[in-house]
Amino acid sequence: LVVPNIKAVQSKSILQIADELHLLATMARENRLTPEQLSGGTVTLSNVGAIGGTYTSPILMPGEACIGAIGAIETVPRYQADGSLAPVRVMRISWSADHRLLAGATVARFSNRLKALLQDPSRMLLSLR
Repeated sequence: LVVPNIKAVQSKSILQIADELHLLATMARENRLTPEQLSGGTVTLSNVGAIGGTYTSPILMPGEACIGAIGAIETVPRYQADGSLAPVRVMRISWSADHRLLAGATVARFSNRLKALLQDPSRMLLSLR
């Protein structure tokens, strides 16, 4: 797994992140990533769904605090409040964290916040800088 990272992502706009992500992906395909681009990550998101994966056990790179593996979106049956069965789209994320740095409850709260933002993207847009 090659894990380049975007530095100071918290201070960048979505467009700046998209541009940098595109550049890093191009450099990775061309085998031109530098050691600086591969080190210093804190939180990693890996898209195993792009290759059909749903669950995995992501492994932390040295120095990382947390890694999440995003699975493919699947349509699955779910019971509704009235007891009826309906198709819903589900995306799973598998998390691993260094518990010397992050408590499991912190990762769970982060995961729940990410879920809420992904389910309602307009809320995410409202919190952009």
